[in-house]
Amino acid sequence: MKKLKKLYEGKAKIVYQTEDPSKVILEFKDEASAFDGIKRASIKGKGALNNEISSLIFQILNAKGIKTHFIRKLSEKEMLVWKADRFNVEVVVRNLSAGSFAKRYGVKEGTPFKKPLVEFFYKNDELHDPMVCQDHVELLGLAPVEFLPHMKETALKVNSVLKDLLEGKGLILVDFKLEFGTLPDGSLAVVDEISPDSMRVWDKETGEKLDKDRFRFDLGDLLEGYKKILDRIST
Repeated sequence: MKKLKKLYEGKAKIVYQTEDPSKVILEFKDEASAFDGIKRASIKGKGALNNEISSLIFQILNAKGIKTHFIRKLSEKEMLVWKADRFNVEVVVRNLSAGSFAKRYGVKEGTPFKKPLVEFFYKNDELHDPMVCQDHVELLGLAPVEFLPHMKETALKVNSVLKDLLEGKGLILVDFKLEFGTLPDGSLAVVDEISPDSMRVWDKETGEKLDKDRFRFDLGDLLEGYKKILDRIST
């Protein structure tokens, strides 16, 4: 598949047009960012790791009947995906207290929840991604509200698949973020990426944080954590 015109460049990926108008190429960048882009760094090898991890997870989800935009991995840092009309809503699923939840509600980090918590956020760096409800989504036109129940249901299915996958490898899925959009056929699908950039993963025995919190809070080498996740889920 030939890479043509650049359509979009974000903090972590570049989207390229292809000769097929229904398909695009995602190129993962060797860039890390945190706190809405305030903290940034170039980390050689990060793009390849995120591409490999995302490709593996998308293949697993597709095999489980969960629709994603993923078609196939093209190269070390590129994947071919269906072109999607992406919503400006991030769906976060939490299994333990961490990150913004712990800060907002004063619940000690690591506290397990009785059941997974699903939250919706407005994808907007300038506004620091505020949490929204269904009425906000409708009022602001962030996504078709009729898709919200399906987005929540799909997010919980993804959570179940990922938890089983990671727990079997000695890892804890703390929380993760999903993005959704509609594919060329109008169907709802999980889009963007699923990687240590967008999920919190801890070692079950040691509690070591293996995700982007290593970069956010200077907890250790970022690539080392990502490689540990990849090594476990690929065996």
